[in-house]
Amino acid sequence: MRISVLVRLTAATAAIALAIPALSKDAATKAARYGTFGIDQTARQAGVKPGDDFWTYANGGWAAKTEIAADKGSAGFGSILSDEAEVNVRKILDDMAANPAQYGATGKQVGDFYASWMDSAGIEAKGTAPLKPYLAKIAAVNDLTGLQTLFATVGYASPVEIGIIPDLADPTRYTAAAGQGGLGMARDNYLLPGEKYDGYRKAYRAYIQQIQELAGIPDASAKADAIMALETAMAKEQWSPEQSRDIAKLNDPQPLAGLEKKAPEFDWALLLKTSGLDASPTVLMTQNTALTAMGKLLVATPLQTWKDYMAFHFVSDHATFLPKAFDDAQFNFFSKTLSGVQVQRDRWKRGIQLMNGSLGEAVGQIYVAKYFPPAAEAQMGELIENLREAYQQRIAGSTWMDDATRKAALVKLAAFEPRIGHPVRYVDYSALKVERGDLLGNAMRSGEFEHQLQLSRFPKPVDRSLWDMTPQTVNAYYNPLSNQITFPAAILQPPYFDPNADPAVNYGAIGAIIGHEMGHGFDDQGSQFGPTGKFENWWTPAATAAFKSSTGALAAQYDQYEPVPGTKINGKLTLGENIGDLGGVEAAYTAYKIYQQKHGKAPVIGGLTGDQRFFLSFAQAWQSKRREALARQLLLTDPHSPAMFRVNGILRNVDAWYAAFDVKPGDKLYLPPEQRVHIW
Repeated sequence: MRISVLVRLTAATAAIALAIPALSKDAATKAARYGTFGIDQTARQAGVKPGDDFWTYANGGWAAKTEIAADKGSAGFGSILSDEAEVNVRKILDDMAANPAQYGATGKQVGDFYASWMDSAGIEAKGTAPLKPYLAKIAAVNDLTGLQTLFATVGYASPVEIGIIPDLADPTRYTAAAGQGGLGMARDNYLLPGEKYDGYRKAYRAYIQQIQELAGIPDASAKADAIMALETAMAKEQWSPEQSRDIAKLNDPQPLAGLEKKAPEFDWALLLKTSGLDASPTVLMTQNTALTAMGKLLVATPLQTWKDYMAFHFVSDHATFLPKAFDDAQFNFFSKTLSGVQVQRDRWKRGIQLMNGSLGEAVGQIYVAKYFPPAAEAQMGELIENLREAYQQRIAGSTWMDDATRKAALVKLAAFEPRIGHPVRYVDYSALKVERGDLLGNAMRSGEFEHQLQLSRFPKPVDRSLWDMTPQTVNAYYNPLSNQITFPAAILQPPYFDPNADPAVNYGAIGAIIGHEMGHGFDDQGSQFGPTGKFENWWTPAATAAFKSSTGALAAQYDQYEPVPGTKINGKLTLGENIGDLGGVEAAYTAYKIYQQKHGKAPVIGGLTGDQRFFLSFAQAWQSKRREALARQLLLTDPHSPAMFRVNGILRNVDAWYAAFDVKPGDKLYLPPEQRVHIW
């Protein structure tokens, strides 16, 4: 039941953002992992003009020879590094199994949970028996009180999700929050017209029937029709992904009486008490109009339909912990039909992800000790500070920002807190009960443990040392409620950072992505938070108008791009990430110039100037391709633009790129100077 509706995390599909400073010029005399100085020249495509399609100029050779693995929806550096992290975590788990005494009680928890997952024969032998006590709870419901009790119980589906987040008005303390939930597919899959989406809806309805039949639920066909109709009605009332990005509209704190007035059909006192959050004086009512509509649907829908809906979702949500027929059915719909993935991943790989999700920091603590050298953490300083100085220069030199807003922006910039590698304290999992051979039970107890962990934190001041990603995660994020940027250990490696690469390469890759994460503090939503993470306005009306003009122009540019035939990028949905990309690469370029002021002008290497290497590195950091089905789904929900447009759509606004590659009028990406967007 925990939700996180306001904390911005980079999408796992983006899978990059990191930080370590570029080293001195003689670093490139050692062996870089890619090419001779950090750029894979064989990845480029001859004959493509940089000004026509810079992503293909940098990556077309790689794209032509690279096939997406049958068990994946995409290929690229993010997948490569994630695979490497999985192999390293597997070594840890194998060692735990071979030497349990070295790892104590936590090692036994991890070992027993992982062994339960890998025991396919035992899972098959149990059949549907593990489901019975949970489905019995649903079957026993005989009124809306019992139904809502399950809505607020960990592990059960609900049209309203309840959890905790830092209070927007005072981010040093927690508040309860409620938001929309309960759909099996992305909202727009229920609503968009066209053959593709008709096919998704038909396949989902068949999947609903199949899952019920596998679980031995009678009248599966009729119930599938009713469940599909209910979810479609829910989707029609729920907020779109772009609406759900608007922090100001999400910010609707209500006392209990306010909740009861806006959505009187829900028993809010019961929901909050069952969730353990009845002591919260207010509840942040996000997506408030959707919750009002969900209340009306609650009483307009037959109780039996709600019970059938909950039974289906319980089985579907936990299908991976059940016999192979359930697991295969879930894969065939969600991965194969919706994302185009052809083959289920090896079981041990999925087991690694299960362990990362359930006992992630216990595994992460060992991962850090084995695979994260202290020197990497120590090297962070120069690059971070060069990026901070770059943003300082760019904010100070901004022509559209007035003095009052500029002063406030610099205060926020100074307050940025970078966190590198791993938490200072790890989660204590000793209260989590793990039983070897009880896979579904372990999964349910893990969810309950996480919920109780949140409840234990609720009465206390917000702990700024907590992490939202494990150290073995190949990703990074910015949290506007704490003004922190976080870079897990697993991302601190080539190609994003290579200690033996040319400095231009490191600044173009990880420098731009560190700048991206810092830029989230100043994107269209992050800019509404102050230096301490408080939701507050530090903008004058004039600066706000100028900012909206520039960001609106960037959104309009992205609205024109069509990565998949018939489906364009949503400029409003992706605006925050596009602002981060644009500000990130421009700040990183400025930081690279600062680096050269300290260490000397960049030489020509491999026939490329330092500026050319910088922009090529930036483009190769987004060396990624997706299956069309996955790309189509992500265009509906993902706030990140596809990789090609994170390069081409951004660089056509960057003046230094034009100079580096002699981009002229008539080139396809050329924009006249007055049409180029410069924000930070």
